[in-house]
Amino acid sequence: MPISLAEDIRSVTDLKRHTREILDQVHQTGRPVVLTVNGRADSVIIDAKVYEKQLKAVNLARLLSEAEAQVAAGQSRPARAFLKEFKNARNI
Repeated sequence: MPISLAEDIRSVTDLKRHTREILDQVHQTGRPVVLTVNGRADSVIIDAKVYEKQLKAVNLARLLSEAEAQVAAGQSRPARAFLKEFKNARNI
């Protein structure tokens, strides 16, 4: 979800004074809140579920990238050959 410049950028001082309100905002909107120190972006607060979802997406992209590189390097084989070997190895 895109950040709202009017609502999602807050100072650390504001966080100290309104912690619960800011955390509720993060949970309700699903948007991150950027914390500033001396007017400059310093940290980001993000909902834990949103963060976990982003981590999973990044990890999946990494795995897919590795798989694509293996295919490009000729390090793949037909699925039927793999499944046949897999079944034979496990007596299925």
